Parts: sequence; structure tokens; C-alpha cells
Amino acid sequence: MFMIASNIKHLRTLKKYSQEALANDLGITRSRIGSYEEGRSEPAIAMLIKFSDYFKLPIDILVRTDLSKTKDNSFLNIGQNRILFPMIVDLEDDDLIEVVPVKASAGYLNGYDDPEYIDQLQNIKLPFLPTGKHRAFPIKGDSMLPLKDGSFVVGKFIEDLQDLQDGRTYVLLTASQGMVYKRVYNQIKENNSILLVSDNKKYAPYLVHAEDILELWEFTCCINTQEYDAHELQISSIISMFNELGVELKALEKMIQ
Repeated sequence: MFMIASNIKHLRTLKKYSQEALANDLGITRSRIGSYEEGRSEPAIAMLIKFSDYFKLPIDILVRTDLSKTKDNSFLNIGQNRILFPMIVDLEDDDLIEVVPVKASAGYLNGYDDPEYIDQLQNIKLPFLPTGKHRAFPIKGDSMLPLKDGSFVVGKFIEDLQDLQDGRTYVLLTASQGMVYKRVYNQIKENNSILLVSDNKKYAPYLVHAEDILELWEFTCCINTQEYDAHELQISSIISMFNELGVELKALEKMIQ
């Protein structure tokens, strides 16, 4: 059945389990595991579901994808039932970054958990990035000045919402709004939400319920596809100055109180 035999053996080896240990966990005999791994028999659908639940991998991946080159750090858990295949490497074993193109960004909400969709994305290599899984996202609009419409933000995947840092910028994938890039503030303890704030103050902040957030990518770097002119840089500097001044005034106000 496609790649299932070699995948079962490889995933078992990653866990450093014997055939007997895996069989005990699944409630079957060691000889059945050996039969599956050697390709002498194929798991029935009920058994495939057991393997899927045990390894937390979709059945489609177990059956159709060659996992022989994956390592323990090749998987990231998202929630309880879905994994992301984050580490794509080139021939030199360097990490590659998937780029979500502008035309495909609208479909990212439907394809973010589809390995076939992710596999079709173009890849680039940025050797100066820190370790971790990165992906590049197109930026639309002017809510996060000075980034211009059409720029790309490269984000590092964050598994746990509790790891986000107040005041930093993130690309978020939400079930209700799709993909957004905002400055975030953790309010999970207060109201189980994340406050999203635009750097362009003409856009009002708003709350997103924690359960609405599907993915979280922390800003690592940006790629501008258009050159700034002197006027734009001057305006951006003024906006940044006022934003920083607002933060200082708020801090001063707390001190006075």
C-alpha cells in the first residue's frame, strides 16, 4: 500500500521502539507489525486509523508520502491532531523557506494544513535566519507601515500561543479572517484573546479569540519588493516617532498614577 510499509518502520525507529513495543501500544501482535513493515500484508482501514492516531499523522501522509528522510524535529504538533512538515532542505541540507505568493494567499486558509498545497509552494534559502521553521507571507495594504503593499514578511513558526511576546509583530492565520500581519498583545489570561494592533493608527485595534487562531508566525525579517522614495521614508520616520512617543507617554502616565 504505497509507502505505508517503510513509513511504519521509519516512524517506529524514530521513536526508538522495538516491533514488540509498538505492537503492545497498538494492541496487536509483533508478527503483524513485522508483516506490515516487510510489505507481506497491508493494514486494513481500521488499522490505518490506529497508526494515524498513534503517530498523529494524516492517513494520506502515511500512505502516500515518503517519510524516510524525516527526523524527530521534522514535525511540529499543532493542536492535538495535525502536524506540519516544517523542515524542507536542499541538497546541502540547508533549510528552505516556503513562499506563499500573492495570488495564492487567499487560498492559504484552505490549504495551510494540506501537504499537497504546501508542497506546491516555491522555496527560497536565507542562510542568515535563526534555527526554526520559517515561511514567507505577502503583505497587503498599509496597516503596518513602513511595510509597503506587496512586501513579504518571513516568520518563524510558533507552536504555543503562550510563547508570543507582547509588542512584537506576527503573521496570524485565523479561521474568521484568514491571514493577517499585526503587532500583538497577549490577553489570554484576561479574556482568552489576543489583541491585534496596526502600526498605522488609522486602523483600530481588535481582539481575536485564541481558539480562532490556527497558526502563529513571529516576524524574523521582511523582503521589500519596491524601493522607498525619500518622501515615504520621511513619513514613516515621523509615524514611528509618534508611535514611540505614545508608548513613552503611556508609561509616564502609569508612573504618575
